Amino acid sequence: MLHKQGKIAVATIGSHSALEICYGCAKNNLKSIVFSQKGRDKQYLYYLKTIRKFSNTGIIDMLVRLDNFKDLLNKSNIELMNNNNTVFIPNRSFCVYLGYEDIEKNFDVPIFGNRYMLRAEERTEEKNQYKLMENAGVRTPKTFKINEIDRPVIVKINEKERAYERAFFIAIDGKDYENKANEMIKKGIIDENALKNARIEELIVGPQFNFNFFYSPLEETLDLMGIDMRRQSNIEGFSRLPYWLQPKIDVKTIEVGHVACTIRESLLSKVYEIAEKIVETSQKMFDKGIIGPFAIQAIITAEKGKEDIVVFDLSFRIPGSPGIKYTPYSAYLYLHEMSMGERIALEIKNAHKENMLDVITT
Repeated sequence: MLHKQGKIAVATIGSHSALEICYGCAKNNLKSIVFSQKGRDKQYLYYLKTIRKFSNTGIIDMLVRLDNFKDLLNKSNIELMNNNNTVFIPNRSFCVYLGYEDIEKNFDVPIFGNRYMLRAEERTEEKNQYKLMENAGVRTPKTFKINEIDRPVIVKINEKERAYERAFFIAIDGKDYENKANEMIKKGIIDENALKNARIEELIVGPQFNFNFFYSPLEETLDLMGIDMRRQSNIEGFSRLPYWLQPKIDVKTIEVGHVACTIRESLLSKVYEIAEKIVETSQKMFDKGIIGPFAIQAIITAEKGKEDIVVFDLSFRIPGSPGIKYTPYSAYLYLHEMSMGERIALEIKNAHKENMLDVITT
């Protein structure tokens, strides 16, 4: 439990967006704690607060090294966080390494955001992101059964070895689907069980954008913090290969980085409309609904001389891109660039000051 009068600390798992979170804490004078797995913590050692001969450096106050990320659930680590009056910031790695059951039932530390919405990112859940988008009336790609495919489609399937990552292939009809699915099974990329839950979507052609928002229950405001797009391996290099070599390469879309970007100003109203619908619908589907950061992944289409936004994915926690502050949108709101880590820390700081931490944590 949080002590309303004590000084607040902020903790996270040492992966995905830990440096971004710690930066926000340092800017807002909040203590930061990073729990890292041994062998995966070298980058965090470089950013520990250090007094050097000519300067002070670093953004991390405390680094706790674990044998395994699952050890975050150990009684000693839970006590360490609660003794430091800690609010925990979840990210994608936290969900992958701990699992939703433990996060919801056994992680006895206040979480910033809605811990019960984290699992909605998984497409096999009953109340998932697709159901939320459907209820919100947001345009998404049309879906098909195998025998209904009458146009190019993209097939999304959980990988065999890394079930938290997805494999993709493009098919033009049912026969093409079967051939490519069987080829991926032979190569060990997917298995037949995963194929049963494959999502077959209309292939939408257009530029992709991640719209990174922050919803504040304290102020009941919706902020567009920035826009980015992903850099993925090996599809970017694939597109530069000569056509005769492309069929010999297995395309992978593993996220390795992000690029900050902008969209035409006249499209912003549509982006905000979608975000508003998603927040409102989340509040009807889940207790408290969205709290803090969430991202909308979308494609901009040009149809009949008119642009539209097609949403294909949502996330309900801090994004993995620290570069979104280098787009102008947070500065349009705050008159200076503000990163997502800063915005989270500011929300925690304000909630603590107003004795409203229960409003932003679950």
